[in-house]
Amino acid sequence: MDRPAASELAAAVREFLETELLPVLDDHRLRFRTLVAMNALGMVERETAAPPPDRAADAELARRIRAGEVGVEALPGLKQAVAAKLRVSNPGYLERS
Repeated sequence: MDRPAASELAAAVREFLETELLPVLDDHRLRFRTLVAMNALGMVERETAAPPPDRAADAELARRIRAGEVGVEALPGLKQAVAAKLRVSNPGYLERS
């Protein structure tokens, strides 16, 4: 394939924002918005590197939890599923625990 992957494009834009734009921003509002954009691009990078989530399985599990059909024996698996999602959305949360 000749073209860059989505994660490579996101990384390039995030790097530009971080190294070229962020250091020269004096406007606090624009600085904050740039940091938000960089965070979103980091999420895109991590998400495109991870396998796609099984949304139907997640919905079914949520239904079963709400119905009281899932016991404490499922807790280790749930913790693993949450950790996998945090590795994409905000890996810093995993470092705090």
